[in-house]
Parts: sequence; C-alpha cells; structure tokens
Amino acid sequence: MIRLIGYFFGIGTALALLVAAGVAIYISHLSKDLPDYEVLAKYEPPVTTRIHASDGALMAEYARERRLYLPIQAVPDRVKAAFLSAEDKNFYNHPGIDMTGLGRAVMVNLQNFGSGKRQVGASTITQQVAKNFLLSSDQTYERKIKEMILAFRIEQAYSKDRILELYLNEIFFGLGAYGVAGAALTYFDKAVNELTVAEAAYLAALPKGPSNYHPFKYADRAIERRNWVIDQMVGNGYVTQEEGAKAKAEPLGVKPRRSGTYLFAGEYFTEEVRRQISARYGENALYEGGLSVRTTLDPKMQLIARKAMQNGLMKFDTLRGYRGPLKTISVSGDWGVPLSEVKGLDDVPEWSLAVVLDSSESGLSIGLRPTRQVSGELVKDRIEGTVSREDMSFAMRHVVGGRTVKAKSPADVLKPGDVIFVQKKEGTDGAYILRQAPEVEGGLIAMDPHTGRVLAMVGGFSYSQSEFNRATQAMRQPGSSFKPIVYAAALDNGYTPASVIMDGPITIKSGNTTWTPKNYDGRTAGPATLRSGIERSRNLMTVRLANDMGMKLVAEYAERFGVYDRLAPYLPMALGSGETTVMRMVSAYSIMANGGKSIKPTLIDRIQDRYGKTVYRQDERGCENCNAAEWQNQPEPELVDNSEQVLDPMTAYQITSMMEGVVERGTGATVAELGRHIAGKTGTTNDEKDTWFIGYTPNLVVGLYMGYDQPKGLGKGATGGGLAAPIFKDFMRVALDGTPNVDFQVPEGMKLIAINRKTGMRANPDDAGAFIEAFKPGTGPADSYWVIGMGADGSNASGGALSPQANQAIQSGGGGLY
Repeated sequence: MIRLIGYFFGIGTALALLVAAGVAIYISHLSKDLPDYEVLAKYEPPVTTRIHASDGALMAEYARERRLYLPIQAVPDRVKAAFLSAEDKNFYNHPGIDMTGLGRAVMVNLQNFGSGKRQVGASTITQQVAKNFLLSSDQTYERKIKEMILAFRIEQAYSKDRILELYLNEIFFGLGAYGVAGAALTYFDKAVNELTVAEAAYLAALPKGPSNYHPFKYADRAIERRNWVIDQMVGNGYVTQEEGAKAKAEPLGVKPRRSGTYLFAGEYFTEEVRRQISARYGENALYEGGLSVRTTLDPKMQLIARKAMQNGLMKFDTLRGYRGPLKTISVSGDWGVPLSEVKGLDDVPEWSLAVVLDSSESGLSIGLRPTRQVSGELVKDRIEGTVSREDMSFAMRHVVGGRTVKAKSPADVLKPGDVIFVQKKEGTDGAYILRQAPEVEGGLIAMDPHTGRVLAMVGGFSYSQSEFNRATQAMRQPGSSFKPIVYAAALDNGYTPASVIMDGPITIKSGNTTWTPKNYDGRTAGPATLRSGIERSRNLMTVRLANDMGMKLVAEYAERFGVYDRLAPYLPMALGSGETTVMRMVSAYSIMANGGKSIKPTLIDRIQDRYGKTVYRQDERGCENCNAAEWQNQPEPELVDNSEQVLDPMTAYQITSMMEGVVERGTGATVAELGRHIAGKTGTTNDEKDTWFIGYTPNLVVGLYMGYDQPKGLGKGATGGGLAAPIFKDFMRVALDGTPNVDFQVPEGMKLIAINRKTGMRANPDDAGAFIEAFKPGTGPADSYWVIGMGADGSNASGGALSPQANQAIQSGGGGLY
C-alpha cells in the first residue's frame, strides 16, 4: 500500500512539475512581448491648456481630454479614501495582486457560471494602471495574465503613492473629463480639495462605468452606486457612521462646467490668443500641452469697452429704421417649441428671443421662452410680456423693399408669429424693449502705450453672430486718423508746429488723369499753421505737406510706426487710403504717447508649461539689483527699457500737443467734455465708408472704427467726430473714473513760445489770439512770413506726378476726409 501511495505521489509530483514548467514557459513567452513599464516614469498625459485674464480669472480651457495633472501630495485624504474603498481597499498592503480579492472573485464567478451574469473582476489599482497605460482592454485570459505580470513589476519599480498618482490622473470619468482634478471641475465646478465626502464618493463610483452612472440619465443608479462607496468608506474606517449617513442623504448636486470661454465679453480676445498659441506652439501643445497662459486682458475694462461699442453701434443702427423680424413661426399651438429652435445671441444675455402673439396700435403682446439650468439640466419656461409703442418707437420707421416707410401702428410693423429680440425694461414687471442686432460693425482696442499690453478688445457687436475680429483682422482705410503720422514725419525733419502751409486748391496731374483733392467742407482757409491743419483735419494742407517733404519720407515713417509693412509712396496715401487694422493704428499712436519708443502689441504676459516653467515672457526689460537680499541704502533699482527710439521724444510731445488741440478745438471736440488731458484724431474715409477715432492719455491709448463689413456709405454727414468719438468718450468716461488727470510731460530742453495763431510768427504782447507752442532747441517761430506750398509769384502751386498705381488708388476711393 505504501509502495502504491509512493507511486501515485511520484506521478503527481512529476505532473505538478510538468504543469509548473508549462506555466513557467507560458509566462516566459508572454513576458517577452510585454511593453516596457519604465515609460511610466516619463508619463506626460494630455493636459488642458488654460487661459487666464490679467487678474487670474479663467477665460478658456482647450483640451482633447479635459485633464489637469495633480501630484498625489495635492490629493486630499478623503478623496484617496473614496477611490481606495471603491476600487482597492488593500492597495497599500498587496504586492500588485490582491489574492484575497482574486479568490473571492473566482468563487463568485463559479457560482454565477451559466447564469448569464457578467463576471466579477478583481483588478487592483496597480493592475488597472498596467491595463490603462500599457495594455489593451481586451477581455481575455492572456491579457489578464499580462496585466498581473506587469502589476508585480510596477510594484517593484514604483512607490505606492506614485502608482496611485498615475491612476487618479489617467482614468476616464465621462463627460469628457480625465483625471480626478478634471472630473471635480467638470462635475462640480470645484477644486479637488473642495469636494465633500458625497461628491468624492460619486467620482470614485464613476470609473467602473461612467455611462452607467450618468448623473441625469441614470440618477437613481448613480446615487445607489455612490451610497455603496460611502458605505465602504464607513466600513474601512475613513468616515464615521454619522458622516456617512449625512453624505448619503445629500443629492448628487452635479453642476456641469460649461466648455469653451468662461469670461463674459472676452470671446474675441480669447480666440485671438488661441490663434496665437496655436501658431506659436502648434495644435498639440494647445490641446494637450497643459500650458498656463496669463493674458493682458483687464476684465473690468473689457466690459466697459463692450458696452460703449455696442451702445454706439445700436444708436447708429436704430436711426436707420427697423429691418423686420428674424423669422416667422406658427403661434397656433405650442409656440415654445419652434421658438426654442431659433438661434439667438449667446453673448448678449441682456436680450431674449420672443414671438409676437398679438399686435395693435398700443404695442405688442409677446411670448418668451428663456432657458435656465437646474442641476445641470435645461429647464424651459414660457412667459408672456408686452412691448409698448414707446418702447419700439424706432421701428415706426421700418424698411420695406429697401425703402424706409413710416408706420402708423405697431401692427403695421410686426404681426403674430414674428420672432424678435427684446430686452427686459428695468424697474418693470413684464415690460420689454424691442431690439435689433445692428448691421453696422466695428472694432476697438485699448492698450498700455508703455508696454504694448492690450487691455481690452472688441471685435464686433456679437461673437456668436460673427467670429470675424474687426480689431485685428479687418483691413480698413484709416482716413484722416493717418494724418498724425504725416505730421510727425514733418516735425521730425525740420518743420515746426508753427510752420505755415497753404490751405488752397491743388491739382495733381499724371498723363490724362488729374487728382483734385478737397477739404471735407469744400472750403479753403488760405495759409495756416501745421497745428491748425491737424486740428481742422485739412486735406489740402496735408497733401501739400507730404508733397513738400516727399512721400518716400512719409512711407518710411508709416513703416517705422508699424502702420504698414510697405506703403506705396503716392500722395493719396498721405490721406489714409492704404488699408490697415485697428491694432496697428493703436500701436502707432502708442509710440506718440510713450515718448517715441517702439512697442510690440501683445495679448499675452506669460506662458508656463505643465511643470510651471516659464517658456515665454512678454516683458523683456532687465532689472539689475531687483533681487537684492536686503536694503543697504542703495538706490532703488530701475527697469532698463531697451526699446528702439523710433521718434524724437520732443517730436512725440509736439504731435501730442497738436492732437490735444484736436480734442480741445478741432474735429474731436466732443471728447473735451471729459475734462481730461487727452490727445486724439478723428478719421473719415471717402464716401463716409469708415469713421475712426484714436486718442490717448499718458497711460492709455484707445482706438476704434465703425463701418459695414461690406464697405458702403454710413450716410451723408457721417464723420469720425460724430460717430466714433462719442464711443471713445463713453468708454473713457468710465475707464478713467477715479484715476488722476495726468498731463503730458514736456521733455526737458523744449522751449515754450507764444506765437500768432495765423502767421506762426512770434506773438506781440497785445495779440489776442496768441498761443503757446513747443519748439525744439535751435528752432523757433519764423522771423519772416513764409508759406509752404505757394509759388514764388504768390500763386498756389500744383505738381507732383502720379504713377499708374496712384491713379488706381485715387479711382478706388482712397483718401481721408475729416
């Protein structure tokens, strides 16, 4: 018997050894094809790029996978506890595989064999890391064995905290969120350290199957799974019974974070930054690189700019009458459904879409269907209101077949079923004002002249209506707002503000073509000083000045100021007939405002990579001794500005002083109502297609234009002083509120001399029209009366040949007017 038992034992041992050898050979075979787990040491997952305003406010996020990488040290203990309880309570004790959990899973699966129930898994967090990073998700025994082998190896190579860190940052949570930090923002709009026990438990419930526990589609199932996680946390001693009961009583409380842009009114600015980041670093860096971008945007100033620009565009547009409803729908049944399908203006929240239910002589009865968000779901209400005849008075002049017709009653303008824009009337209950999205558009830039930092940008009335950025992309003729460049070139090359030029008729001939420019009012004033020419925006004087000093010089300064990359040296260009952008014009005026130093306009202050390392910094100024350990009576450190001096500081002051005159006495006089030291210039192009105003204080430059996207006349009498300057004034009134009224600094060495406003010569003590003018050293008022642009015999001079290209510029309508 003993011999028989020994015989069977030997056979069993041999078989066991053969099986063990076979298993070893099989595992060895699988191990040959295993991926290199050392890549985990260099793990750099796709991370969200975030763009912030200058005050730190979040403007936008860009990502293919919405993930924010979070070091394990930054993950709160209660969040770790939730995931350990849900996925792997023995994580810190097992070597990569939980044999107890594995055995339990095998027993359950044997019991459920043939029942059709899904098999229970027993993957540890380490195994999930191996699968997520290194393997496929195939449901095979071979993949499971590979997963176990890799789990053992990973545990030997990395610490438990590192493995948990990889897991928490990689897993998918649904709703486009990856990693626990991204999930906290996506589901609760919170940082991880702000999560409650209930919220952490719900996030820990999601990796098992995000779609199965959707917070709105399967809310009951989601709460059941969350509560199971809470029970596990209680059972594992992470929270008390009382804390667990309180957490289970809470609703899910999911508040999905919207994607795209977050800062109100910043859409145009944000999109411009996105384009720049993409162009500089590429699409992958933008959507996966985890960049942190600090922009120059001032959110408060941006709101001011938006309101001023929108009000100006609407004021102009309503004077042209009402163009009719957006569309017409049926109101016989549930009008809320078709109304909800009409696209509104998402970035103009003051306005709502409404449908006319009834119209009469007294006004309109309207229905609205605004949407509001409750627990992440859109809840649609239907409400009714009225629009009185008074609150739609501009629509009494409505456009029919291209003609403006005067209506006798609101019922002549709108009928039941017409979809319109309305705005709630302040201080009323149910009363609304009729609104209309303007056809006219425009762009505005506000800039710090010393650094080039763009503080505010308006690219049009509504980004949701048109993404085209008119502040940076629209190529428009600047008209007379270009004239300060011409005058600056003259002042920098021997002319003075008191130089006298003939304001009289001039004809330029070239072959069979002649050009006879005119002043806006069609009149001439005779000899006048440069100051008078720019204050009154005299075209004839500007043409003579450009002709006298040569257009090549004007072109050189235009390029030096960055208005154009290359300006054709033809006389019509002196009146602003070349196309440029608001951004370039504001940058050029900044040079005059900052004392003649070149600047690089920028929307970005700093860019950091995913590790916090600064990879770009806009401010290139050096500062020696700025990091001194202590103060030992040494002088204060100074920032060293190495910007190129592109204009004499004295010239910059002279042209600034002359443009102060534009505001005080000239075409921009409406701005003088602010009572501030402001220099600026109006601009109007031929046929009143565009109107401009660009102005500045010592510390802020603002420029804007108004015009149709498909250029056409704004109407007879439309000027920069009448349309653009009031918008500038409305912006500055609020933007400068509470700031000191700083005067422009006179450069050391300049002479201030009283001159006769008409002759430009030194004034007599009894001259009533004497004016204090600034002169550079070695210059001063003329000793004798001399008029530039007048022939030797006293007649008006003509001349200056035109090239074929210049002829074309004339015929295309080039030339500033006012």
